[in-house]
Amino acid sequence: MTTELRRLRNYINGEFRDAADGRTIDVVNPATGEVFATSPLSGQTDVDAAMEAAAAAFPAWRDTTPAERQKVLLKIADAFEERAEDLIAAEVENTGKPAALTASEEVPPMVDQIRFFAGAARMLEGKSAGEYMEGMTSIVRREPVGVCAQVAPWNYPMMMAVWKFAPALAAGNTVVLKPSDTTPASTVLIAEIIGQIVPKGVFNVICGDRETGKAMVEHKTPAMASITGSVRAGMQVAESASKDVKRVHLELGGKAPVVVFEDTDIAKAVEDISVAGFFNAGQDCTAATRVLVHESIHDEFVTALAKAAADTKTGQPDDEDVLFGPLNNENQLKQVSGFIDRLPAHAKVEAGGHRVGDKGYFYAPTVVSGLKQDDEIVQNEVFGPVITVQSFRDEEQALEFANGVEFALASSVWTKDHARAMRMSKALDFGCVWINTHIPLVAEMPHGGYKKSGYGKDLSAYGFEDYTRIKHVMTSLG
Repeated sequence: MTTELRRLRNYINGEFRDAADGRTIDVVNPATGEVFATSPLSGQTDVDAAMEAAAAAFPAWRDTTPAERQKVLLKIADAFEERAEDLIAAEVENTGKPAALTASEEVPPMVDQIRFFAGAARMLEGKSAGEYMEGMTSIVRREPVGVCAQVAPWNYPMMMAVWKFAPALAAGNTVVLKPSDTTPASTVLIAEIIGQIVPKGVFNVICGDRETGKAMVEHKTPAMASITGSVRAGMQVAESASKDVKRVHLELGGKAPVVVFEDTDIAKAVEDISVAGFFNAGQDCTAATRVLVHESIHDEFVTALAKAAADTKTGQPDDEDVLFGPLNNENQLKQVSGFIDRLPAHAKVEAGGHRVGDKGYFYAPTVVSGLKQDDEIVQNEVFGPVITVQSFRDEEQALEFANGVEFALASSVWTKDHARAMRMSKALDFGCVWINTHIPLVAEMPHGGYKKSGYGKDLSAYGFEDYTRIKHVMTSLG
């Protein structure tokens, strides 16, 4: 007996629709490797319809008061709480993540982030009006940019959708959001929830592949394109958007250095770093994947980290003892395995380094030591449960190694020396520096990097301002 596949649909102008030409994509549960749904493979006709709906809805949504937008976002947050079990179920089926951790580590922050941007909607203050030319008064207006084309990734489908739509809607923009082709299920459910609260056309979801995203970015309607994804995808978006001089917001890859000095509490550091490196199967652009340890404690640290990896479990979503689930898709499993298969002779796999089971896309928690700065696995993002370890002799070399990659999103320093921590936080060329911790985020603080990690900020008032434009208004006093 065959089980009928769930049919996911686009959400355009307040209604659910199939792709205009009927094309679909199979959606796979990575914990089983089995297809559980189909989603639309949207083409130009679908993109046109979504953009037309968002453009038509924009003037009225733009002209709502901040208080009105705040009420709407607070209703969305309440609805997310009420539908939490449904959201968790959709996310878990589509990603294979542990259900308990999705419930505790993702839904509460998502709700909090929506509520933060609800408050931010009422806090758009500019510089005070003033006379900077005799007989003239100048004021500064902050306005929404317009229609926003947004592309979310597959590592945190629900939360990254929130990071996209919440600041955009709070600022008075309308949205066309595309989830990853491998993880559309929870985003389609989000459309169902939000669609019952916002006017039609304000929030639209279209499913599809890279070509769908390309059509969105190249469309004449959006004033802004925002993507969380790979460096390659970000570069393509920036190039496509440049043809219309669209505003671009890019949150791309990461290769976070974790700098551990000799005065660190090794046991605590190993415990925290292993969680920050393996959580979500390492599929996190801020993951603690690249550990740099002072040579005097290197061997002891590696031994402890390898044991922590061996003690860390991966497994099915309903197993409450696991830290992480599978890699997101078969291609990602091949990518992670490829990094380990291509390790140079001087590298040593201290733990893991292999697939787990033959069902789903699970990979063992892995620690690799003996690496050099120019090794492929040090320089490139693995995006899997793999932690590399290098040793350094002094602070200068630690900084050289830490900054010696093309990514610049997140980093951390582990030391009891306050002055050294401050020196390092100043010199580390990353958008975030944690001290004696790694990976906590709060809605009030910005998230975003430099270099090939992209530009623009998520979360915080800075992220909110990214979805606004500045207008100077001057009036004669005569």
